[in-house]
Amino acid sequence: MENIWKLRPSKYDDAALNDFCNRLHGHLPPTLALMMLDRVGDDVEAVRGFLRPSLSMLHDPFLYKDMDKAVDRILAAIDGDESIMVYGDYDVDGTTSVALVYSFLKKEFFYDVDTDRLCYYIPDRYSEGYGVSFKGVDTAVERGCTLIIALDCGIKDNPRIDYAKTKGIDFVVCDHHTPGEDLPKAFAVLDAKRHDNTYPYNELSGCGVGFKLLQALCIRRNIAIENLYEYLDLVAVSIISDIVPITGENRVLAYFGLQKINVNPMTCIAAIKTDAGLAEKNITVDEALFAIGPRINAAGRMRSGMDAVKLLISNDFYEAVDFAKEISHYNDDRKEADRSITECALAMLQSDPENSKKTSTVVCGNEWHKGVVGIVASRLTETYYRPTIVLSRNGDMLTGSARSVSDFNLYDAIDSCRQYLTAFGGHKFAAGLSMKAEVYDDFRRDFEDYVSSHIQDYQKRPTITIERYISFAEITDDFYRKLQEFQPFGPENPEPIFATRGVVNYGKTRAVGKELPQKHLRLEVMDASKTKMVGIGFGLAAFADALKAGKAVDICYTVVQNEFNGRKSLQLMVKDIKA
Repeated sequence: MENIWKLRPSKYDDAALNDFCNRLHGHLPPTLALMMLDRVGDDVEAVRGFLRPSLSMLHDPFLYKDMDKAVDRILAAIDGDESIMVYGDYDVDGTTSVALVYSFLKKEFFYDVDTDRLCYYIPDRYSEGYGVSFKGVDTAVERGCTLIIALDCGIKDNPRIDYAKTKGIDFVVCDHHTPGEDLPKAFAVLDAKRHDNTYPYNELSGCGVGFKLLQALCIRRNIAIENLYEYLDLVAVSIISDIVPITGENRVLAYFGLQKINVNPMTCIAAIKTDAGLAEKNITVDEALFAIGPRINAAGRMRSGMDAVKLLISNDFYEAVDFAKEISHYNDDRKEADRSITECALAMLQSDPENSKKTSTVVCGNEWHKGVVGIVASRLTETYYRPTIVLSRNGDMLTGSARSVSDFNLYDAIDSCRQYLTAFGGHKFAAGLSMKAEVYDDFRRDFEDYVSSHIQDYQKRPTITIERYISFAEITDDFYRKLQEFQPFGPENPEPIFATRGVVNYGKTRAVGKELPQKHLRLEVMDASKTKMVGIGFGLAAFADALKAGKAVDICYTVVQNEFNGRKSLQLMVKDIKA
């Protein structure tokens, strides 16, 4: 499917850009200065904060609604010899949240007491589902717990929290998802998306909310904040894996968390890096997202999130490596399930004569592995580029995941069909849902009706947003160094894709790859400035003949640094080519 190239709009004209460059005393070249204006604005102090983040920029945690109540209740439980359960979701955000809060409480408050007073719990993805479960509450009762700290879940679990109250258990909810009409009747609810929010930033991950709770405990009990910073690895992995905006506090936490992962990682992260062959590699957002996060996630997808927590709280490197290897096997199983279910789903869609007329994809299979249906939904979205829901049938219930396309609000589409659902939750780009099998056809029809009447033409084709058209002559070592100051990249601070017009082959542009026919393209090209660059374009071998025949093309790309035999050079990671 052909991509739409869209130039990122900017409200700043050349005069404003020149003035900004002067006030920065030439620190950034014009292309990067315009990037900064669009991301941060023209306040020089804000720019300094962006380029040089500091942990002192973190907000006062007591600005959170209910933070005082949460801290009071936790300290009362600690001082009053009560037992506490740390409860979280089974994905990366949930398991890192539990590992963070459990590890910190154990080290700072339970190190010299009966550790049975502190336990953790991750619900089973298949028998209990997402969020707080009745089984989880019953387990807390069996363990003698009178307080549950719920992380990355709880905001819509009103019935289970009400049930816990009848059993003499209080809840402190630490969540970042959108609440329902009524907040749960917990002792305290920390969620910056609640309607009466008083906190200045509402995009933290679930683990980030847990971090703020611990920050407040440090302040209240005069614990050195550096003790909490020891766990920034977990916070960074959660932020990156949960695809929350890399802005504000998330940017600060991810920035310093990645530093720690690379300089002095926690035992668990060092073990994962070793198992993934990344021990000597500088970990960026990409490695955290595609190598570290999926390994942690695989435990909850294929077996139990409790296994992920065992790894994440381990302080013994060799034990942690063994855990990491076990979880890596889960990840291999996840890949195989992903492949087979994707093939099955594609075959179902290709055999449906109505499929080509639709603006959405809703597909269901018997006993598909529920741990991978979200990944399968992403694969189908890549294939057909339309809002997609993949459901697994078990008995008379359907459970699944949904993924969206650029700028289409998936949550609203699902919410419009809520009369058919037994449960749902999520956000604009991804969601989870369940329903009775008997309403599947009605849901599928109404979901398609909503999507077809609300989706815009530009949302029906994949879009590549171009930061700016530039000349190869601008791509210097200094340009690349200054570009790295914008790291870490992520949502709302995306890695910039540049474009250059009228590029021609100057050397040995050719198709490459191990498979036949070769699928990839190695470029040796030159632009109008007569500056030469090399690059690689995965899946772009079809353009080899045109370039070798001397035809000019436009290319879009990111700028990367390649290291070979100890020598570093800049090259282009080509995303798309247009004749």
